[in-house]
Amino acid sequence: MLNTNPIPFIDLQAQYRAYKDEIDSAISDVVRDARFILGPTVSDLEAELAVYVGTKHCVACSSGTDALVISLMALGIGRGDEVIVPAFSFFATAEAVSLVGATPVFVDIDIATYAIDPQLVEGAVTHATRAIIPVGLYGQPADMDAITAVAQPAGIVVVEDAAQSLGGTYNGRQSGSLAEIGCTSFYPAKPLGCYGDGGAVFTSDDELASRMRQIMNHGQSAGYRHETIGINGRLDALQAAILRVKLRRFEEELDSRASVAAGYDNSFVDLSGIELPHVAAGRTSSYAQYTLRVTDRDSFRAYLGNHGIPTAVHYPTTLFRQPAYADLGAERIEKYANACPNAERAATEVVSLPFGPFLTKHQQERVVGAVRAFVERSGV
Repeated sequence: MLNTNPIPFIDLQAQYRAYKDEIDSAISDVVRDARFILGPTVSDLEAELAVYVGTKHCVACSSGTDALVISLMALGIGRGDEVIVPAFSFFATAEAVSLVGATPVFVDIDIATYAIDPQLVEGAVTHATRAIIPVGLYGQPADMDAITAVAQPAGIVVVEDAAQSLGGTYNGRQSGSLAEIGCTSFYPAKPLGCYGDGGAVFTSDDELASRMRQIMNHGQSAGYRHETIGINGRLDALQAAILRVKLRRFEEELDSRASVAAGYDNSFVDLSGIELPHVAAGRTSSYAQYTLRVTDRDSFRAYLGNHGIPTAVHYPTTLFRQPAYADLGAERIEKYANACPNAERAATEVVSLPFGPFLTKHQQERVVGAVRAFVERSGV
């Protein structure tokens, strides 16, 4: 009989069971200490993350979105400024730019890696460009050296969005350390996730780190002394405690993610009609997702769903087509669409399969069997 019992898209419960004693103990320590906001647990996490990523400073904060906002605020970016972002990413990449009053400028992606295309970045630079935010979508960093080569001569700051690529590397360097500022997210489904929202900013610039730490905590330099306008962007100590446990297992989980990804790759390499993830030379991926491109995505998802296999679309529309940016106007949106064919294509074709370090061999075999059956059945 066909097994249609649903398998988890990402099994966070299995992860908790594996680390239960350590996580429960870490949570109990925070509750017993009753220092829930900032405090030594957060400071210890920041020190450990800075060592892992390879930067002088880490400022833990309340989400990956706030990490971007804090970074842009610390750089003094605001109204009248432009920030170059990929046309295809999670909404927060562009949203953070808009939140500080600046204007996001959308650039097409490299269809192989889904990262912003460095060859197109230079053409998007104007006198108002203050920053570029390349995104390590699906787990591998963007081509950071090529982007930096455009940014540095023009005095433009690069802010690496490593919300999905923390744990990935670029020419031997850790994602998060590849620009003047790196930002990441600890959303539960991320490669390194907590049990709520969380994020962090990385830099080796002392002055920037000081400003970001103030902005993260209402602009405070000392108790009730507010040097600047900031936000309430602090990371809870409970989340920090959970992350410290998971960080100790992070490399082990990254190895498992790579192994599961290789299993999919090897099982699909002979199939036509689907495009597998591509990791560029000199890079490694944290495999935040395992994402294919399928022309007939709706039929593909329906077929797998009927076999108890969930899928997800990261992401179903380009950023400039989001309703929040409708004020760009139809003419400018169409202009972006013509300039960003790869982003438009990705939005209609990408689909992510069940994935994670705790995906069992049996579960993966079920996914592989259903994907292969769909391809054979549809003749794509």
